[in-house]
Amino acid sequence: MDLVALVAGLALLEYAVLLFLCGQARGRFEVPAPATTGHPIYERYFRVQMNTIEQLVLFLPGLFGFAHYVSEPWAAGLGVIFMLGRALYARGYVQDPARRGPGFLLTLLANLVLVLGSIVGAALRLL
Repeated sequence: MDLVALVAGLALLEYAVLLFLCGQARGRFEVPAPATTGHPIYERYFRVQMNTIEQLVLFLPGLFGFAHYVSEPWAAGLGVIFMLGRALYARGYVQDPARRGPGFLLTLLANLVLVLGSIVGAALRLL
C-alpha cells in the first residue's frame, strides 16, 4: 500500500496548495474572514477549495478500497488522474467557471471507478 499512501499524501498536498491559494486570494481581494463572498475571483478560489474537499470525501476511501480489493497500481494510476483533474478544474474554474468541465469530468470518472471498484470488489469477497 506504499504507492497508494504516496498518492493519497500527494492529493492532500495538492489540497493544501489550493487552501493556500484561496487564502492568498482572500488577502489579495480584501475579503475579510469569516466572509465567504466578496470579489468574484476570490469566490472562484473558494469554490475550488470547497469542491475539492467534497471530492476528497469520495476519493480517499475509494482509493484505499480499490487498492485493497482490486489493484494497488491501478488505484495509484486513478489517483494520479484524480489529481490531474483537480489541477485542471482549479485552473479552469479560476480563469472562467465555464472552463471547469474537463477537470471536473476527470475527477468524476476517477472517483466513480474507485468507489464502484471498491464496492464490487468487497461484494465479490463476500460471495
